[in-house]
Amino acid sequence: MHKKITRRAFCSMLLALPFSARAQQPKKVPRIGYLSLGNPASESTRAEGIRLALRERGYIEGQNIATEYRYSEGKLDRLPELAAELVRLKVDIIVIGGATTLVRAAKNATKTIPIVMTGGGGDPVEAGLIDSLARPGGNVTGITNLTRELGGKRLELLKEAVPKVVRVAVLYDPTTTSSVLEVKEVLPAVARALKLTIQPWEVRGTDDFDRVFAAMGKQRPDGLYMSPGRLMGFNEKRIVTFALKSRLPSTYTTREAIEAGGLMYYGADTAESYRRVAYFVDRILKGAKPADLPVEQPMRFELIVNLKTAKQIGVTIDPNLLARANRLIK
Repeated sequence: MHKKITRRAFCSMLLALPFSARAQQPKKVPRIGYLSLGNPASESTRAEGIRLALRERGYIEGQNIATEYRYSEGKLDRLPELAAELVRLKVDIIVIGGATTLVRAAKNATKTIPIVMTGGGGDPVEAGLIDSLARPGGNVTGITNLTRELGGKRLELLKEAVPKVVRVAVLYDPTTTSSVLEVKEVLPAVARALKLTIQPWEVRGTDDFDRVFAAMGKQRPDGLYMSPGRLMGFNEKRIVTFALKSRLPSTYTTREAIEAGGLMYYGADTAESYRRVAYFVDRILKGAKPADLPVEQPMRFELIVNLKTAKQIGVTIDPNLLARANRLIK
């Protein structure tokens, strides 16, 4: 026998239907597009750092957030196609694993999807990517790491660490605007004050390194400075190996170079930068517009010295500098 359903009960059932139907619909999982000039191995430290920073904010990969990774593996001409692919996938945000060229490729592909910079490259205002740091306008925001401005400080710290350094060879890529400005303007001014001689060496492609290293050996520099840029980043281990073999005190723009055997790193605290990238992603997913989120410069910097390398190349690092280092590799 069927129970008689009262009008009140029937109305309650009707009212409940939309809610139960809605509850069964899966919640949309936000998708992050990650665009990099590198490859999964070269990009792993940054990608993993950002993933963990997002996790701290409650975004767990595969559960309530998904990431689409696109790597150009050093091929600049692939960037427009990879950026367009992320736009077609309708990602919610594009995170840029690298410098100005990448931001420009993403910006050319979309004027609406928010783009978050992770640091590196030149001044984004100078490059025309944003209106100002305080009010970026457009769809780009995030972190700028002041790479060029730190060049003088790196040179200063190298001289302080190893006072006998007088001639510093500077490896740079002439197609990277920020590196050219660093080599032509920033470093010479600091070098004069420190009574150092700068020996700039242009490297235009991977095949140039052996030739440059051979020529550099004849000029007998006392130290080596690796300028930032894509080409240098891809050949970092090669540069580190050359510096070790030549017993040259060397300074770098990435922490990875120090892990590989470089002598010194000075720059933004990358762990802190990754946490700030997660902050931008979180704010945007919660409705903030990139145009209104000020671009941030690093608040914390770190000095890392590889003491194993110092021993290997036969130099004694000034104890005052060691006392100020954030980390010593022993």
